[in-house]
Formats: sequence, C-alpha cells, structure tokens
Amino acid sequence: MSKQVTIIGGGIIGLCCAYYLQKEGYDITVIEKGDLTDGTSFGNAGYVSPSHFTPLASPGIVAQGLRWMLSSTSPFYIKPRLNLDLIKWLMTFWKQANAQTLHKNIPPLNDLLHLSRDLTSDIKNDIGNHFRMAEVGCFMLYKSAATEKHEIELAKEAAQLNIDTKIFSAQEVQAMEPDVQVDVRGGVLYPIDCHLHPGDFMRTLKTHLQKAGVKLQLNTTVTGFEKKGNTVTAVITNQGKFDCSQLVLASGSWLPVVSEKLGVSLLLQAGKGYSMTYENVPRNLRYPAILVDKRVAMTPMGADLRMGGTMEISGLNSPVLEKRAQAIYNGAKAYYPDLALDMMPKEKIWYGLRPLTPDGLPYIGHHSKYANLVIAGGHAMLGVSLAAATGKLVEELIGKKMTSIDVVAFSPERF
Repeated sequence: MSKQVTIIGGGIIGLCCAYYLQKEGYDITVIEKGDLTDGTSFGNAGYVSPSHFTPLASPGIVAQGLRWMLSSTSPFYIKPRLNLDLIKWLMTFWKQANAQTLHKNIPPLNDLLHLSRDLTSDIKNDIGNHFRMAEVGCFMLYKSAATEKHEIELAKEAAQLNIDTKIFSAQEVQAMEPDVQVDVRGGVLYPIDCHLHPGDFMRTLKTHLQKAGVKLQLNTTVTGFEKKGNTVTAVITNQGKFDCSQLVLASGSWLPVVSEKLGVSLLLQAGKGYSMTYENVPRNLRYPAILVDKRVAMTPMGADLRMGGTMEISGLNSPVLEKRAQAIYNGAKAYYPDLALDMMPKEKIWYGLRPLTPDGLPYIGHHSKYANLVIAGGHAMLGVSLAAATGKLVEELIGKKMTSIDVVAFSPERF
C-alpha cells in the first residue's frame, strides 16, 4: 500500500486527517482552494461538545422549520428556490426526521463525540495549547418553562449515555457569572464540554503540519481527476496535476461540487452561520453558553467574546443578511442585558458555511466506486467537535486497521 495521501480540503477536518496520517508516516499533500486564513473552521463557536448528541434531523424540526421559513430572521431559514439538489435534500431530511431514526443515530454520534473529545485533549498535549482550550463545560441556558422542560429531558437522556449534567437555578447561574447580569430561568451545565479558539487551532495545526513536512497546496482549485479503472490516479487543478495514491475528500460545504467530478453524488447542503467577535471585553463571560430559546452560542475566548448562530440554507454564494446577525445580537442582549457591547457594522460580521447531511451524521468512510477514496465531510455544526475523531478514523480506514469505533452509521452511501 502506498504511503502517499492527497487530501482535498484544508479546513479543520482536512488538517486533522493530515495530522493523524502524518503521525503514521504518510507523505501528505493538502489541496485547499483558499489560503487558510478564513473559512468555516475559523469563525465558529469553537465548541468540543459531547453534549450535542442529538442529530439535527429530529422529530418536530420539520414543522418548526416550516414556521421559521416565513421569517428571514429566524434561527433556521431556508431560502425558497427551485433547486433539484435542495429538493432531494429536503425530501430526505423530512424522511430522516423521526423518532426511530433519531434513536438509531444518537449512539454512533455519541461514540464519535466522546472519541473526539478525548483525542482533542491529546492533540493539545502533543502540539501545545496555543489555541486557548478551556475545559470548564458549557451551559444550556433557558428563559421559558417549555424550554426548561425540554432541556431537563435532554439532561436525563444524557445521563443514560453516561454524560454528567448539573441543573442550575437562575440564582445559581448568576453566581457562576459574577461579572455580567444573566436574565434566565435556569440552565444545565455539561462539565464534559470544552471550548477553544478555532482560528488559533487552525493556525497551530498548520504550523505543526508544515514543520512535519506536510505540503499545503493553497489557493488551488480542483478542476478534475484522472482515473484508471476503479482508482483515482491524479488530481487536476488550476495549479497543475498532483499524483494521487490515496485520496481523501474533506472539502466541507463544497464536498458535492468536488465529488461530482468523480461521478459520486452526495446529498449535502450548505448552512450559513454568522458570528461576531468582540476583543478585550472588560466584563466577560466565564462560561460558554447556548442561549437555547434564541439558538445563539456565546463563547469567551480569553479576553475576547464571540456570539454566533443561525442556520441559513441559501446556497454557496448567497449574500450576507445583516438582520440575521442582528437577531444573534438581540438574543445575546436578552440573556445578558448589561453586556456593554454594540452591534457590529456589516463589514465586521463573519459568516461561514456548515456542510449539512440530511440526517445530521457526517460522511466518514470509503466509497465503493473507487478503491482509494475516503470521504470525510458533512459535519454540520460539529466540525470542531468531531474533527479529531474524524482524522483518526480516516487514518485507520486508509491503513486498513480496525477503527476506534464502528463507522457503519457514517457511510457516504447510506442514502
């Protein structure tokens, strides 16, 4: 078996694949369309969250999503448009959003999350914590009785998965956040969760991989492939041709665009999320928190604070909707009313595209069409949470080893 691997995609998934493959002695080239200074792996909330064991496709989400579709400021917005790929994705999503499928998908996602949580700590210990990783847990905060009931039920489900939770009253939450006013009914803390600065994580991995001899082929667009029988032999790009012995597709929301060039169809839609990062906040949060009623994520990153959220399925090239970022800001102020931060101007609002599969589980596995193809993508809002485990599993798949966990549920050919 050749020890040469070409990875298409230099986001957090691609770099974690390179990290584990390099440790096993592979000669690696990462082909990336950008320059690794931006992208979804940079501006997200930075959570590593075993608490997020419920896949996106869950009972009730379709009806809720249809209601939210009427408002472009809602947490979940689908831009109405005639697009065959979107229609196929929506139909499959609708079929997957049921209790039976949900309960089938929770265990493998839980296994993947826990594996990744452990491995992320291992990476920190290996390359140094230059990315502000803090292991203090994450709050799920709520303002309404209905949301409280739902979150406490989720905490009971978490206990069945051996995930520790702690339920706090409003006064107890406030005691945990002495520097800011918190207007909530209560919250559930997941101590196992941690958070980091995803941009710093990317930069640290990039530096480590370059020093280890990984070739980063940046600002390079894949235009096609050369194949011989059931083997991909080369990647053709606007910067030349790159020979290929083993191929990993890890191109995020552009995964279907790249895979189509191989004749491989993957159901996946890009879900746009927005964030705003405030530097040197004088009275900052001590704990990251999901503001459940508003679907907003708050992440303290040292002296900085990031607020983000929303899911907007509107294609790869849709414009920024400033009012969606405004809804995030309004949600943050509703929970933390004395947070002394102003709404950011449009040019400082960040956005990125999360790759969404129809059932909320990523694609991790070989594809039967080619003997040397592994697909790693579709991680939705869990890219940072699942990156380390995905990288490890890809290394095991390419090395024809027994995988750390069962990967059947993540098959790229399950639809």
